[in-house]
Amino acid sequence: MKSRILVAAVLVYLFGTITIAPMAMGSSNRIVMYTALQQAEMDDLLHAFKKATGIDVDFVCLPAGEITTRIRAEASNPQVDIFLGGSSEMHDPLAKDGLLVKYDSPVAKEIDKAFHDPNGYWHGWYLGALGIVINRDRFKAEMPPGTQYPKTWDDLLNPAYKGKFVTSNPSTAGGAYIFMVTQIFRLGEERAFQFLKELDKNVSHYTPSAPAPIQLVATGQFLAGMSWGHDILRVRSQGYPIDLVYPQDTGWEIGCVSIVKGGPNTEAAKKFVDWVLSKEAGEINTRNSMRYSARKDVPPPAGVPPLSSIKLVDYDRKWANENADRLKKKWESTIRR
Repeated sequence: MKSRILVAAVLVYLFGTITIAPMAMGSSNRIVMYTALQQAEMDDLLHAFKKATGIDVDFVCLPAGEITTRIRAEASNPQVDIFLGGSSEMHDPLAKDGLLVKYDSPVAKEIDKAFHDPNGYWHGWYLGALGIVINRDRFKAEMPPGTQYPKTWDDLLNPAYKGKFVTSNPSTAGGAYIFMVTQIFRLGEERAFQFLKELDKNVSHYTPSAPAPIQLVATGQFLAGMSWGHDILRVRSQGYPIDLVYPQDTGWEIGCVSIVKGGPNTEAAKKFVDWVLSKEAGEINTRNSMRYSARKDVPPPAGVPPLSSIKLVDYDRKWANENADRLKKKWESTIRR
């Protein structure tokens, strides 16, 4: 399995697409996916899926924004069956452009309908909230005496963070897009872009994926960054000197799964959707990734605060989806270096 993943990843890097081995094409016992999850999170998940169904999975890990780009580029000859992970803001535009398969999974009724596309093109299976990751050693050594951890997004405008803060690109990272829209929902669009311009003065650079800033902060290359809280907690559990802050009025995601239209193994892909919405998959994902499950019968991971304890912004997902292209272009023209 790992060798097939590596070959696929190399082909993506070299040629901008992947060529699926003949045994995968049209086989009822193998599916292919792009996933925005980390490889370490995938192994247990896919092992359990194989045990439950007998179906193998080949996958390539990419930032959610890059996945959407590839699905569009391959529309005339789809190379994958499943888009796994990434927020609904990444899946919804693909659905609107006719690139996903409508599928009313019978397991979806076990999850709150608020976490599914009302038209049936994507299904939510986990939840996450945005947070600030801080390297506690660098914070103690470099921030002015008496400085406390940031409690709000506005606290990141402190000039003491200049060149020491790293975040991701909203054009390629679903988390970064949700971060941008979060500022709009708490400030209004004009003030939000003023905030983003001010924050840009402190940003060292923008990474392609939302999880990338965590490792940069964890290894001491930067003092602070923005990413998903569950990913921060997962890295902290590995012994790195980092802390997580959930600022007031933070954004949150519905992590989704969808079926790519015209993929080689659509019927097997439907079986994967059914399984990934199950309690078993929710428990595995929660245990390995520290994400919140969309299922009410899967408790939060050990040591993770309940989602109800985090002050979430009033997030209008429909508006965020409808304005995604416009807002990304606006960010590219006004913020990106």
